[in-house]
Amino acid sequence: MSVYIISLNSGSNGNCYYIGNCSEAVLIDAGISCRETENRIARAGLSFNKIKAVFISHEHTDHIRGVEVISRKHQIPVYITESTLENSRLQLDNSLIKTFKAYAPVVIGELSVKAFPKLHDARDPHSFTITSGGITVGILTDIGLACEHVIQNFSQCHAAFLEANYDTVMLEKGHYPAFLKKRIRGGHGHLSNLQALELFTKYKAPFMSHLLLSHLSEYNNSPQLVKDLFAKHAEGINIVIASRFEESSVYCINGTAVADHPDKPPAAHRLSVQMSLF
Repeated sequence: MSVYIISLNSGSNGNCYYIGNCSEAVLIDAGISCRETENRIARAGLSFNKIKAVFISHEHTDHIRGVEVISRKHQIPVYITESTLENSRLQLDNSLIKTFKAYAPVVIGELSVKAFPKLHDARDPHSFTITSGGITVGILTDIGLACEHVIQNFSQCHAAFLEANYDTVMLEKGHYPAFLKKRIRGGHGHLSNLQALELFTKYKAPFMSHLLLSHLSEYNNSPQLVKDLFAKHAEGINIVIASRFEESSVYCINGTAVADHPDKPPAAHRLSVQMSLF
């Protein structure tokens, strides 16, 4: 069985990732409006009706902006920890609120979603892996450091959305105030390009086929810089930069290159554009 993935948006203006098979799908975070989420899924040739759940990683606005309307309009359950729900102040239908715990898989049809802790400046932040038919996809963004949880789960992925937020030199020379620079690089902020590259080169699985670099900073990074940096170490892995302006192509993860699409053939791959941080 193949797994289909797409970045619907990645950046400080909103984060939303679709992972599914031919029967069902989930969203990881819902940081863009319901209408824009619907439009981007439709443009990608995917069916919104296949989405059976939304999983929320943490309470920051760029990860939850669209979840209330999406859940209410489409009657989709939202999986969220009690602490994140309390801190987010989301107004959700009680019947659609589901909780999860780290390392306790949630089964959605033939998808198994596993949450695990991460270091980030939020109340109860988690990242996720989604497994279907022996294929595992990781969503690892908003990470201060590559802790053991991140390393262990990244090493199991056939494909991953991995944060490469900032270039250290650009951050140092940039216009951000000192306190914000400290926050970004302080271990509970974001992964730098070099930190992400180290995780990739040391711990990627031999069967990894796709890496979608995500949550790039608008002011402290360059998509071309990141693309060139990772391309030197790709070893045949498809390196993609996720955009903050549009959806990516749909990628089929099955141990081969992009192949069949669950609803229609995928569009040609797009070049990415600049992204944002906070």
